[in-house]
This record gives sequence, C-alpha cells and structure tokens, in this order.
Amino acid sequence: MNISYPNIHGVIFDLDGTLVSSELDFTLIKAQVGCPLGRDLLTYIAELPSAYMREEAMNIVYQHELHDAQHASLLPGVADAITYLHKQQVPMAIVTRNFDRAAALKLKNNPLPISTVLTRSDAPPKPDPSALNTIAQLWQLEQSTLIYVGDYLYDIQAAHNANMRACLYAPSDAVPTYASEADFVIHHFSELPKLVAAFQDGKEDYVKLKVD
Repeated sequence: MNISYPNIHGVIFDLDGTLVSSELDFTLIKAQVGCPLGRDLLTYIAELPSAYMREEAMNIVYQHELHDAQHASLLPGVADAITYLHKQQVPMAIVTRNFDRAAALKLKNNPLPISTVLTRSDAPPKPDPSALNTIAQLWQLEQSTLIYVGDYLYDIQAAHNANMRACLYAPSDAVPTYASEADFVIHHFSELPKLVAAFQDGKEDYVKLKVD
C-alpha cells in the first residue's frame, strides 16, 4: 500500500534510549514505590491518595533519574545525525518523560545543538501530546509535517496523539511487537538523515513504512 506523506519540516526526539543511554531499572523503582509491574510508574504515583505519598514516591524517582543522568552518554550515530540535521537547518527539539534537572544534566554532559527541551516538569508526560503540540505551535508548523523519534510505545502513541509521524528507533535485533504501530522504523541513527532527506527530495519510497 502506498501512503503519501508531506515533507518533514521538523524533528522532535525522545531523550533516554534514543539520544542518550539510560540504565534506569524500572523494575527496582516500581518495587521501591509499590507500583505494580504492569502499571505506568508516573500514572501510579499521580494517583496515590495523599500529597505526602506522592512526594515521597517522586523523590525516589528523582534520585534514580539523577544518578542515571551522571552516567548517560550519546548513543552511536546520534552526534553525526544531529550535526547533519543542524547544518540543514532542520528545527529540532526534545520531549522527554524525565524531570528537568535530570534532562539538563544529561544534555550538559552530552551537548547537542538542540535548544528546545520539554520535560514532564513542563507538560504532562507522554503519551499525552501536550508537549509535542506546544513545539508545533512554537515553530508555527503543521503537526503533520513533524516527526517524533523515540524508542518506546509511548513515543509512538504521543506522536499519533499529536497528529505527527512516529519513527521508532529499534537498535536491537529483537524488534518490539509495537513497532508495527510506528510509521517508520530505524535501526541505526545514520538512517535518520536519509529519511528526512528522502521526504525533502520527494523520494519517500526510500523508507520501509513497517517492519517485515
């Protein structure tokens, strides 16, 4: 099936597991705050019955995130891809479920030419589309001309909730089942500039829309 897409006028990225490494142990964090494994951690904390319980639980999450931020490094191919897009004057931004201090530390230690960064301190966390919508408004661009690149189901859902294209970054041979929900799948960051260039050149058939 042939699907026609508009050109890509801007790229928004997830942070952890997409641009930088992350070793957050969500199984451990959930155990420490009492969150069932099958539940979303942030949603669970938000629904705790008292402000004190929510604050105590979030403090545990903050500690893990800040510790993780100290050891984060750029993932393979990210620097070259971002440099290419920057030289092509493609608007770029970051939307992450991290809180602001952890995200700032990761980007301080791994500087990238991306000045627009929204965290869960700025907008409701993904898959809520609020942060993505805010960036589209900031850039004054139609959502359908933007693409959101991330490594997890929430990234795909957030992109589609914002009427944006979803690009799943799946570097492992074990492609997740939800990959089929993404518009595009890349396995190495060197593929991202080719994807953007393909749309700018009117060669969108370059990219496989779904995982085989």
